[in-house]
Order: sequence, then structure tokens, then C-alpha cells
Amino acid sequence: MSVTVVATLFPVPEHRAEVVAALEKTIAEVHAHDDGCLLYALQEGDDRLVMIEKWSDAAALDTHGRGPALADLNGALDGKLTGPVDVQVLRPHPAGTPAQGQL
Repeated sequence: MSVTVVATLFPVPEHRAEVVAALEKTIAEVHAHDDGCLLYALQEGDDRLVMIEKWSDAAALDTHGRGPALADLNGALDGKLTGPVDVQVLRPHPAGTPAQGQL
């Protein structure tokens, strides 16, 4: 069963561009190297950055969580966020049409 992750980051305003650059680098690495990645996309809000992720299964997410791309990202974010990353790991609850009711 697929796994969806919503990770919300609140950058310190003066470090926002650096945080975005670190996320862009990580996105490229994940897209190129992390098996089981179905979606890894950055969304922007006025005061936050949100990663929407979809993984083929929990094992793929676990491997990603222990991988070099995430380790490098964590180092790059040190001191640039107002607090910890809020990570929500979710499972699908399909409803409505298959095209509109699930990621």
C-alpha cells in the first residue's frame, strides 16, 4: 500500500532562499536515486514550505529516511528553520472518483 507524507517546514525568513535551494537539491537527488518515490514535490506558502511525498510502500519510505539525500538536507537546514519539521505519515483513504479521490 502506498504511503503519503506531508512535511511542513517553517524557514527563518532571512534563510528562506537557502532552505528552498537545499530542498531543490534534495528533490533532484530523490527523483534520480530513491526507488519507490512516486511523488516528491515542493509547495510554497507565505510562511512555510510543504513537501508532498508519495511512496510505493513503507519500505521505500524507510529507505529514503535513512538515505544520503535526507541526511544532507538535514545538515543544510541546521539553524535555518524556526522549529522542527512537522512530518505527517499518512495512508490513503480513497473516496470519490479514482482520479480525484486519491493521490
